[in-house]
Amino acid sequence: MKTSDECWGSVRNDPPGARGSLDAAAGHQAGPSRLDPVRVGTLVLDDRQHVVLWDPGAEALTGRPAAETLGRPVTDLTREHRPLLAPADAGGWRETVTLTHRDGRPVPLDVRGTRTADADGAPLLIVLLVEPGPLRAVEQDLATLDGLFTSSPLGIAVFDDALRYLRVNDALCRLQDTTAEALIGRTVLDVSPTAAGREVHRLQQEVLRSGRAVTDLITAAPDGRGAHSVSFGRLTDAAGEPVGVTCTVMDISERRNALAKVERARQRLALLNDIGTALGDLLDVHRICEVLAHALVPRFGDYAGVALIGQVARGGEPPRAEDLTDVLLSPVAFAAGRRPPEDNDLPPADAEIRFGADTVFGTVLTSGTPHLARTRADLMADTDRDDPRWHTATALDIHSMLTLPLRARGRVLGVLVISQGPGRRAFEEEDLALAMELAARAGFSLDNARLYAREREGAVMLQRSLLPQTLPELPGIETGHRYVPGSVGAEIGGDWFDVIPLAGGRVAFVIGDVTGHGMRAAATMGQLRTAVRTLAWLDLAPAELLHRVNDLGRDIAQNPGSPVLATCAYAVYDPATGVCTLAKAGHLPPVLVRRAGEGDPGGAGPDRRPWAAHPLDLPSGAPLGVDGVPFEERRLTIPDGSLLALYTDGLVESRGEDLSAGITRLGDLLAGAAGRAVPPDRICEDVIGTLRPDTQDGESDDLALLVARLSRLPEDRVLRRTFPAERHVVRRARQAVREALRAWDLTALSDTAELLVSELVTNAVRHARGPVGLRVVHGGSLLVEVTDPLPDPPRKRPARLDDEGGRGLPLVAQESRRWGTRYEPSGKTVWFELGFGD
Repeated sequence: MKTSDECWGSVRNDPPGARGSLDAAAGHQAGPSRLDPVRVGTLVLDDRQHVVLWDPGAEALTGRPAAETLGRPVTDLTREHRPLLAPADAGGWRETVTLTHRDGRPVPLDVRGTRTADADGAPLLIVLLVEPGPLRAVEQDLATLDGLFTSSPLGIAVFDDALRYLRVNDALCRLQDTTAEALIGRTVLDVSPTAAGREVHRLQQEVLRSGRAVTDLITAAPDGRGAHSVSFGRLTDAAGEPVGVTCTVMDISERRNALAKVERARQRLALLNDIGTALGDLLDVHRICEVLAHALVPRFGDYAGVALIGQVARGGEPPRAEDLTDVLLSPVAFAAGRRPPEDNDLPPADAEIRFGADTVFGTVLTSGTPHLARTRADLMADTDRDDPRWHTATALDIHSMLTLPLRARGRVLGVLVISQGPGRRAFEEEDLALAMELAARAGFSLDNARLYAREREGAVMLQRSLLPQTLPELPGIETGHRYVPGSVGAEIGGDWFDVIPLAGGRVAFVIGDVTGHGMRAAATMGQLRTAVRTLAWLDLAPAELLHRVNDLGRDIAQNPGSPVLATCAYAVYDPATGVCTLAKAGHLPPVLVRRAGEGDPGGAGPDRRPWAAHPLDLPSGAPLGVDGVPFEERRLTIPDGSLLALYTDGLVESRGEDLSAGITRLGDLLAGAAGRAVPPDRICEDVIGTLRPDTQDGESDDLALLVARLSRLPEDRVLRRTFPAERHVVRRARQAVREALRAWDLTALSDTAELLVSELVTNAVRHARGPVGLRVVHGGSLLVEVTDPLPDPPRKRPARLDDEGGRGLPLVAQESRRWGTRYEPSGKTVWFELGFGD
């Protein structure tokens, strides 16, 4: 008889390499195990039922050490004193046996036995002893797992730590349209070597590594017609070590379809709301068409286009449906969700296409009934090869199309066409209902924009007709101007400007702003401009002119209870002296841009030639229309080449910001332009483009800007003399004029000029008690001025044959182009002009 160790060693029938696997498994099981609660013992019996092996597990179950059991018959250890005999024809068996514990208590055990033989061929019986209670719990758990696998409607799969399929249920096989044999032992990458398979495998690796579960991952069904919800979790042993990954798969196709219907309904409502909001703020026909087309693509269709009746696209009146015999459509907007082919045969944007009343477009427009082509066959059945719809459908591979009328208030405006390309579902009746609502809203938006454009065009035309069409070109003066109408509705404003040539080569600059908007403001603006222009010819001082315009406002007002309210700034510049006299009535201060150091103590000096902007500190004065407030003026000597800017508040005001900030920005822009010697017209463009870049599209007030570069006439073009009030100075004055005209090569005017100068100087010497001033200016004409300290104006009266005097002023009036008198701070000036061609 061999020893127990020899017998146990002799019964090992390990295949090649299995010993290492068992050792590795034993090492792995050194830690906690899910089977730890199940205690197992092993014993080996010889053919006489004597114990030849008693392992520590059996010792733990019975409390008997191997020294007490080896060599003893097993009947001594059982309560029933019976042998453990397996059937002769069975490879193994199972039964319940009660052993006696060392302390005498019974130990019920499940017994599993297997026949074998030792190396010499002697029969042996290997017996496993297992506690029935914990074993039954494990069996119940396994039964539960088996039941879950077999009865669950969810697809279930278990993967090992190499992410190979270990077990799958029938539900998973049905969902994946495969068999268990095709999955077991393979990875997801082996089964599905696609981008989706690689992503699932990556997620499995992440779950196995991190332990973070993945829940409700949505994937496409293998047949491509449904959707699955996939979840992954990590499997761990009792020690917390990862041993695999679980996977559950649920078919959510029906749920997704129901949710998709709900989502489509929500998106339709959102689309309807978004388009209504987008179109509601627009008042431009072409812009509405563009926004509508691009809002529909790709949310509603692959392609969308808007074509308007020819006269509507050109700003004309839309026809009535009953007046249409044929249709002339002009494509206005087109949007594509996918790039059209390079060789497409689409009509150009500026083309006009004629359709007969019996065509689809003609029928849609005349009847107001939309047309739905569900399939490519439906689409082609309604067209022929000469129809642009046929070319469009062919070029873009369209298979479904909606053609909808754009109408409003009984007028026909155009059509809206929406189509689907490859891969998009065909349009249905519910799509047609939504599209009709969209077309109805778009039609009213287009008609409102058309009416607005017509009213605004008329209002702006009135406004512009009341403004100066051209500005005079004067020596020493270079001007630029811009007027930009407001962008809110058809409500034009009352901003205006003017440049008025005055006697003596001087010029008046005017800018004003009538309060309010609309036709009344524009009409009032026109009346005020006319009044200012008329009074300017009287050669009034700026403060006096504003006073008289204020008085005229009572007659201009619509009624006594609604006085005219307007702001105004008026400036008179003399290029011969560089003197500018300014006054304003409640208006924003003009901005003067000059070199620092010129009339600006503490400046940087003219050598460095910096330019600085200065809002002129003028007496404010009350707006026109306010009684009892005097107007004051200020005289400035303007440095040569300076810029003077007059503007309205629409240029500098911004919401939430003080006007002074806008005036400062304006001054900075003007100073930069002055340093670059930019022409005034270009300065106006740059200033408006910077301060009001949204004047055409955004919400803004109208604005006017007038910029003048003020230069002095050259000194060799101006003659200045002062004479005492003595009779002999008349000859000296004539001689001074003669010499100046000879130097200017104007000897042809010498006789006339000398004659008229002698008359005016003689009058001044005769009546004045102070010095007499003479100024001759060679500008756009020949200007001659005689100044004396007597404030009384000369009176023109007819002379009798025997009168020695009284013929001077009639002679001046007869021989000069024009003449006049203006008042100075002390005295008066009588002037006349001679034209070079006179």
